[in-house]
Amino acid sequence: MDVSFPPDIETLWHLVAHYSPSGQERAAVDWLVQRFHQLGYTKAMRDQAGNAVGVMGAGPNQIVLLGHIDTVPGEIPLRIAHTPEEGEVLFGRGSVDAKGPLAAFTDAVAAVGPRPGWQFIVVGAVDEERESTGARFIAQQPHYHPAYAIIGEPSHWERVTLGYKGSARARVRLSKPLAHTAAQDLSAAEEACDWWQNLTAAVAEQNQARPRAFDQLQPTLRGLTSGEDGFTQWAELHVGCRLPPDISPAAWYAQMAAISPQAEVMAEGYAIPAYRGEKRTPLTRAFLGAIRQAGGRPGFVVKTGTADLNIVAPRWGCPAVAYGPGDSSLDHTPHEHLPLDHYRRSVRVLQAVLQRLSAG
Repeated sequence: MDVSFPPDIETLWHLVAHYSPSGQERAAVDWLVQRFHQLGYTKAMRDQAGNAVGVMGAGPNQIVLLGHIDTVPGEIPLRIAHTPEEGEVLFGRGSVDAKGPLAAFTDAVAAVGPRPGWQFIVVGAVDEERESTGARFIAQQPHYHPAYAIIGEPSHWERVTLGYKGSARARVRLSKPLAHTAAQDLSAAEEACDWWQNLTAAVAEQNQARPRAFDQLQPTLRGLTSGEDGFTQWAELHVGCRLPPDISPAAWYAQMAAISPQAEVMAEGYAIPAYRGEKRTPLTRAFLGAIRQAGGRPGFVVKTGTADLNIVAPRWGCPAVAYGPGDSSLDHTPHEHLPLDHYRRSVRVLQAVLQRLSAG
């Protein structure tokens, strides 16, 4: 592998070079902790959840920059290529989702350095692509009390993400006494298929009054299994759903259960409510000014996925947004790549944001 790279992307290069799918983040975390030390951070450590944590400064006021260091599986050869449309681009798993934003946080804080009265805390959280154990741990620690929070997710360097949809997963089981195949009764598997069709029909009707994708329910059938034990036949569906801000996970589970009294709805994993922040805060104003200063035309977006923003922002109750370089349509794809000009611009934007917020 060609190890030559521009010196101003050293953090990005090495982070992406450390392949770290969820559950295998240790080497990348250890490298990032070492990088914090190299860049002059006040403190650097790996916390009890396995997150990489770097602290710049020692003031009572905090700005937390929370990125994630894990990726989905599927290693992509690390390389820099030149394209006519985007100039120099870095190919590699995690370059967009979301080591690009995390590296930008790391470099921007190092460039700003300590500021009187402030701490800048950069977190490379583990397990975001599964159950977000890293962010859940951070959210429960009392020594995190940020005045502002920035979550590292790709939004293009000119845009700021205000919110993400929620998510909920469930296992739905239908069972009935075993009957002879000559009987006219529907099998449990057929009843499960009917249940799914009835659910999607109800959701389609519900979504007619919700023209924007961010405001719609978006259920997906993730799996269907069936079987019998000689006395009982059963079928199970594994259902996921992206939730809008006005429908909580509990309300969604109740809606699923109402489709059929015979269906047993069992929540799986961690349900996450949707989150949408405010447009007019000191944090958003700082981003708008910084993006313009870097030559961009700023804009706000909301995303139909789910992120660690949903977990920490309600807990901390402070102005919070997601920001980072990269095209989120490349998330989890074999073509994941990040234009280096966009990376450099995002670092400048973050520097200006931190300087503006800590100037008072």
